[in-house]
Amino acid sequence: MDKKIKNKNNSKPLRDILFVSMGVVSASIGLKGFLLPNGFFDGGAMGISLLLNYFIKIDLSIFIVIINIPFVLLGFKQVSLKFAIKSAVAILFLALAVHGIQVPAFTQDKLLISIFGGVFLGMGIGLSIRGGAVIDGTEVLAVQVSRKSSLSVGDFIAIFNFALFICVAFLINEETAMYSMLTYISASKSVDFIITGIEEYIGVTIVSPHHEIIRKMLVYELQRGVTVYKTEGGFGNAGDHVEERKALFCAVTRLEVTRLLREVEKLDPNAFVIQQSIKDTRGGMIKRRPLH
Repeated sequence: MDKKIKNKNNSKPLRDILFVSMGVVSASIGLKGFLLPNGFFDGGAMGISLLLNYFIKIDLSIFIVIINIPFVLLGFKQVSLKFAIKSAVAILFLALAVHGIQVPAFTQDKLLISIFGGVFLGMGIGLSIRGGAVIDGTEVLAVQVSRKSSLSVGDFIAIFNFALFICVAFLINEETAMYSMLTYISASKSVDFIITGIEEYIGVTIVSPHHEIIRKMLVYELQRGVTVYKTEGGFGNAGDHVEERKALFCAVTRLEVTRLLREVEKLDPNAFVIQQSIKDTRGGMIKRRPLH
């Protein structure tokens, strides 16, 4: 058992290096093959770097490093030294890749540029996060702001990028700003998919008088962990009392939901089932995502 744990720990640095390397390559393709040749922008620190590069004709790689330095320092204070070092190395390699790698422009179609430029850039950011680093430090700042204000992380990022695209609209033109917004949306969705992927977790709550049979099915057949709640119910306008009963809660991946629902329906077609998205899970009888 100890040997298995040791081997698993030894493989983690290699896995992180692989994720970050793929992230740097993907982000470089998005920048060099789509956004840069056509003057399009993204959100976050990368968007600021691209906007400065548009007006100040200095190599983009320099701006990528300079703009992200405060975020790396904030990451050291907020997360850990290891996180800051990995992020600094990832950002440096991205800057070197942008400076040295030659990628031909893939298309002149503005819609394709905005969508696929965002996809490749978002994949790069997401893969880097899976490797325990960041190549765009806006979210690090967003977490810090959310701790000291009423804004959530998502609220701050939305406001930050809205202000950035307003600047693009005034300083360049409205069309570029709108296409850049599309790039940002595409990148955001790619980041979400890379981080959660097809293993996004779904919380399933099952209320049934046959809860014990269903619990055994979930544990022994599907091999999933189950939490059993003691509940009371009510119905009608007056909320008439119903006897005490039990509800089951189970966290499964998105791919497993269909099978779970099918098996529950076999045991109790009238079972009351609620599904809800889960941002992340830790511990228990779940399939752990390979996150840092």
